[in-house]
Amino acid sequence: MITVTLAGAAVLLPVAACSSDEPAAGKAPQAATASPTEEPTEEAGKTHPFTGLPMEGSAKPVLAVKIENTAAGKPQLGLKSADIVYIEQVEAGLTRLMAVFSSKLPAKVGPVRSARISDLHIVPQFGKPAFAYSGVQSLMLPFMAKASLYDVGDTRNPGAFFRQPGRFAPYNLFATTKKLLSRAPGADKAKDIGFTFGDAPADGGVDKKSYTVKWPAARFTFGWSEADKKWLIWQDGKKDMAAEGGQLGAPTIVVQYTKTERSQFHDKNQSYTPLVRSVGTGTAVVLRDGKAYKAKWERKSEESGTTFTTESGEPMNFAPGQVWVALASRKPVIP
Repeated sequence: MITVTLAGAAVLLPVAACSSDEPAAGKAPQAATASPTEEPTEEAGKTHPFTGLPMEGSAKPVLAVKIENTAAGKPQLGLKSADIVYIEQVEAGLTRLMAVFSSKLPAKVGPVRSARISDLHIVPQFGKPAFAYSGVQSLMLPFMAKASLYDVGDTRNPGAFFRQPGRFAPYNLFATTKKLLSRAPGADKAKDIGFTFGDAPADGGVDKKSYTVKWPAARFTFGWSEADKKWLIWQDGKKDMAAEGGQLGAPTIVVQYTKTERSQFHDKNQSYTPLVRSVGTGTAVVLRDGKAYKAKWERKSEESGTTFTTESGEPMNFAPGQVWVALASRKPVIP
């Protein structure tokens, strides 16, 4: 069974020093020092469907990028600019990220890693986005060819990728986002994917200072920072730092409990590739404003967005800003 607990753990700075104090249960983390980020300017009251923030001009194309998520690939570059970040289980109980960009584009992003079958079931809700990754096992190539996406991976679009000095392979492959999108001129623009933003439910939330989600070989702790008005992120007991500076975090964290199965694919070590079932219905925990809310999720088809509601059936509004979606398994999956 996946356990969800209050937790405390350690702290990692991206390149220099690190300390080891995960937020203890009942204690709020100290505010992280982060570089300022630009916010879109308001125009005619329009808000972005992925973030609920004021949207400047018309919607922009969607770019999804598969990102490394082990210690060897940290700190990652570009995640602070993502609208949505998905945490997905991969082989051996580890996790990888899918970062979805539209309202803002970082100049560069990475480390970019290989795609998985679960990705191909997540991206259709965005229509036909550009999808960047670095390789895929040969048995999955027919699935990739049929998927609802523009393939801008390193094989089809090598000019968009480069090796970052100071890192070692395979954790040194990065991409230039404008070059990625230039190869997908028909990529669909951001649209409604079911998220709603606004005031929190009047009742039903439980005060939480930290919340931990576990996969077989990975652990995430989300600690509420009143100063930053967001949930700061720890992974495996260490602060999850951004290459741009500051600790990663988001105003809304969604822990979406899904069915995780063995797929037909394996890695080179014969560890099976999990298939995360993101279509259907299930339960969720939504973290916002220092509280945890029980919620339900529904996604009727792969082309549909995912809606979240309270236990009473009202829309489960997210706090405006970046959203992290942790696709957690209902049951432990043994690699």
